[in-house]
Amino acid sequence: MELYEEIRPGQVVRVHQAIKETTPKGEVKERIQVYEGLVLKRSHRKEVGATIIVYKKSGTVGVEKIFPLASPTIKKIEIVREFKVRRADISYAMDSTKRMTEKRAVGAKPVAKAKK
Repeated sequence: MELYEEIRPGQVVRVHQAIKETTPKGEVKERIQVYEGLVLKRSHRKEVGATIIVYKKSGTVGVEKIFPLASPTIKKIEIVREFKVRRADISYAMDSTKRMTEKRAVGAKPVAKAKK
């Protein structure tokens, strides 16, 4: 089971999720969908039900998506950027990221998987 212990609020991440689609002929196809956004909150730390809330601005509409970290549909999570934050829930960042300073340059590194 993968729990991605390095994921924290204030990081910009790319979540690779497997999506199953059915074609008009009835065939089931699987593809990988990438969702990139800012982690607003992490819930339940290292438990099986651990989740992250990822926020992304799509045009003029803000979209929040909740990802369960133990889900088999999540193939990998990459950290793109990292901001310095001092809170566990950074819902204030939905307005703008001007208040956050960048920690260091992170070049899209994949997160190591936790083993149990």
